[in-house]
Amino acid sequence: MSESARAGASGADKTRRPAARPSRGRGRAEEPGPFARLARFVRQVVAELRKVVRPSRNDLIGYATAVLVFVAAVMAFVTLVDLGVGSLTAWVFGG
Repeated sequence: MSESARAGASGADKTRRPAARPSRGRGRAEEPGPFARLARFVRQVVAELRKVVRPSRNDLIGYATAVLVFVAAVMAFVTLVDLGVGSLTAWVFGG
C-alpha cells in the first residue's frame, strides 16, 4: 500500500462521524392519558361487540343439543371407568 493511500484511509477514518443513535423519547407524539386510553378501550370493545353474530333459534337448539349429548357421553364414560376401577380395587384388596 502506498503512503498516500495509507494517509487517505487514515484521514477518512478521522473525519467520519459516529453513527447517529436513535433519540429516546424525542420527536415522538405524547402518549394519551389514562382516561383517554380507557375511553379508547371502551370504544374498541363496543366496536367488537357490534361484530358479534347471534345464532338463530334453530342454531341455538342444535348447539345446545350437541353439548348435552357430548356431556352425557363423557359422563357415561367416566361412570364406567369409575365402576371398573372400583371393582378392580375391591378385587385386588379384597374389599
